[in-house]
Amino acid sequence: MTTTHEKLLALLDQHQARYTLMEHAPTGKCEEVAAIRGTAIGQGAKALVCHVKGNGIRQHVLAVLPADQQADLTRVASAAGGTRASLASPAEVDKLTGCVFGAIPPFSFHPYLRLLVDPLLFERFDEIAFNAGLLEKSVILNTDDYRALCKAKILNIIQ
Repeated sequence: MTTTHEKLLALLDQHQARYTLMEHAPTGKCEEVAAIRGTAIGQGAKALVCHVKGNGIRQHVLAVLPADQQADLTRVASAAGGTRASLASPAEVDKLTGCVFGAIPPFSFHPYLRLLVDPLLFERFDEIAFNAGLLEKSVILNTDDYRALCKAKILNIIQ
């Protein structure tokens, strides 16, 4: 069985993305991991698995935004066509991403996990940084390469 980490690296290598893979002490805190990576907190791509309901919809989305921002769950719900959103449970996160909280990369490898990305993630830095499916591995990826590969719906989802 292929892990999320392996799927991610295969995708990046297949498309010749410009990235660096780093190994570091495991941490789930944005500020700590940014310091370890030597990146700004805002370069971090925070990925939140959300459960969206309403308007006859029940679905999961992966909401991706800069790590120095907060998600607006009402905007996430609206972007997905629902009326309310909540963070998914650890069991749902594991089922949909194969990762623990804090290790989720900003890519969806599950057919029922729709990807939404806030445009601010593309606007401030030439590179984004994120955990690579594991708490102890990170990727620093060219922002243009991420935009080309992620195939996300891009909508404002921050507060």
